[in-house]
Amino acid sequence: MTLTQTLTSKNKEQNHEIIYPQGEFWSDEPPLESNLHLTQIILLIKSLEWLWQEREDYFAAGNLTIYYSPKQKKSEDFRGPDFFVVLGTTRNQNRRSWVVWEEEGKYPNVIVEILSESTAKTDREEKKQIYQDIFRTPDYFWFDPESLEFQGFTLISGKYQPIEPNEQGLLWSEQLGLFLGINEEQLRYFNPDGELVPTPEEAATQERQQKEYERQQKELALQKIEQLQAKLRELGVNLEE
Repeated sequence: MTLTQTLTSKNKEQNHEIIYPQGEFWSDEPPLESNLHLTQIILLIKSLEWLWQEREDYFAAGNLTIYYSPKQKKSEDFRGPDFFVVLGTTRNQNRRSWVVWEEEGKYPNVIVEILSESTAKTDREEKKQIYQDIFRTPDYFWFDPESLEFQGFTLISGKYQPIEPNEQGLLWSEQLGLFLGINEEQLRYFNPDGELVPTPEEAATQERQQKEYERQQKELALQKIEQLQAKLRELGVNLEE
């Protein structure tokens, strides 16, 4: 290889070097397993944001790193739940990660892990232990979007105990004040009466349908009035008096 060829080869190698973003405590989570996982996380976030649109005292995120090192180091003690909610905080969406010691020591109140073949064992064992013993997260759920396995646990006397389903098969989250359950093969929220919490899109559709129903009812009422008036005229009743 000539000197020119050698320099050209080195330049190509340098041009293909990966430049990592700089900054403190960026989220450092691997790509999601599938579009099912992405869709499920977005669904949980969007539905809660629609339901709690008047609230500013919580933070909900998906696939975001939580740093919790007692030594306040980002190189140790960190986890990235698929979805989590922290109560009693702010809805600041500029967070690049959740850094416990910068958030008044707050850990998530609710965590949901979306199971996959490569993460299920860790989610059921190692992460569950961490969320119980270190995070002290009151409500922990996991859901498999393929097999539809769904379980929930609540912290009682420092230990996770299984949450018993109600008659609809829904699991209650005391922290959220909502049920969680499966609807059309997706994990969804349900209000205390067991009614499905809609997404913003579903809510908009329901509002349009309600307005259309009300319009049709008004038209029907007017038609009945007109029919009654016509009948009275046939009977010789003077409606002008």
